Formats: sequence, C-alpha cells, structure tokens
Amino acid sequence: MAQDFYIQQMQMMVQPMRDELTRIGFRELTTPEEVEEALEGAKGTALVVVNSVCGCAAGLARPAVAHSLNNDKKPDHLFTVFAGQDKEATAKAREYFTGYPPSSPSFVLMKDGKLVHMVQRHEIEDRTLEEISANLTSAYDKHC
Repeated sequence: MAQDFYIQQMQMMVQPMRDELTRIGFRELTTPEEVEEALEGAKGTALVVVNSVCGCAAGLARPAVAHSLNNDKKPDHLFTVFAGQDKEATAKAREYFTGYPPSSPSFVLMKDGKLVHMVQRHEIEDRTLEEISANLTSAYDKHC
C-alpha cells in the first residue's frame, strides 16, 4: 500500500515536467519498443530530450529546448524519454547515444538514425537559457 502511494505521488510530481515537453510537440517514448520504433523509423532529424527531475532540468533544460524550437531550422521529429521514471525506455534510447556516458538531462540530435550532436548535463548546468538554446539552434542550423 505504501509503495502504491509513493508511485502515485511520484507520478503527480513528474507529470507537469512531462507535460512541459508534450505540450510543445514532443512525443513521449515510455517503452523500449516505442524508442526502437521511433528512432529507427525517424527519417531526417530527430531531437531526443532525456528529461529529468533534477533542478537544472526543471530550471533550464525544458525551457531552453522550448526556446530553441523558435529557430527557423528545427528537427523533423521531437521525442523524449524520462530518466528515473521510464527506466527501460531511457536505457534503450541511450543505446543510440554511442560514445557518450549517460546524462540526465541531455539533448541528442540525430540525423537519419545517427547521433550528430549531444548536449550533456554539464553543458546545461550553470548556463543561461539563451546559451543552452544557442547550442541547440547552432546544431539545428548545421544539421536540419
């Protein structure tokens, strides 16, 4: 009973963080199968946000990615996985991020299924929203 209450409380806490991305067009991938289908089937460019409950994600990452989408060039597909919540989906997504250690939050730009740009947590922390957004829009301009 206590476990069920804890799960419900966590779901209530993270739902607004999920909604912050889905409201602007991101598709949540909650299972390994959804990740595989989405990432292998995405032609063109895809932005994958590894969402997180950590302070820098809440304060900077989600607003910065939203801001970045005001750019003239932007990814064809928008996906998100939630680290710590949808663990299996996040682990599956990270299989596509070769050469980089797990990072939450993070942004991964893929082109035709290949990673072309990654913004890791240490590149989000202690940066302004504008700096994070500029990092992303520079990648969009180059790859989208």
